[in-house]
Amino acid sequence: MAEVQRDTLGSTEDTLRFLDMVGLFGTQAMIALGKLANPATGKAEKNLPAARLFIDTLEMLEHKTKGNLTPDESKVLQATLTDLRLMFVEESKEGQGTKGQGQKPETQSPEPGSSPSGEASSKTDVSSEEDKVKFHKKYE
Repeated sequence: MAEVQRDTLGSTEDTLRFLDMVGLFGTQAMIALGKLANPATGKAEKNLPAARLFIDTLEMLEHKTKGNLTPDESKVLQATLTDLRLMFVEESKEGQGTKGQGQKPETQSPEPGSSPSGEASSKTDVSSEEDKVKFHKKYE
């Protein structure tokens, strides 16, 4: 007798997997936004390009699954995206304000006292910023 494949679309197991995946990407985006501590370092670190990648992935998932989600799945995905988008805008604005005001005094204050050590510390700051970036990829 031939086996008939059962339709698992909308099954409880699939719903749980979907919600886990949305939660996974949402958590990674929050870590990249500096809202949660990075489990590897124990520190909250911002990486806006990584956050943007996770948000874009969830947006793609929303488009690709449109019309195929249960109302609860759709609600969770939309709420997660709304929260992440608001946090991203908030962190982007905050980063622009603190970057212009917070980093310049730190790099300028050591320079007037002693230029060699001031230059070394500003180079160290730049290299540490580059070390924090995990990947460089542009989407065009």
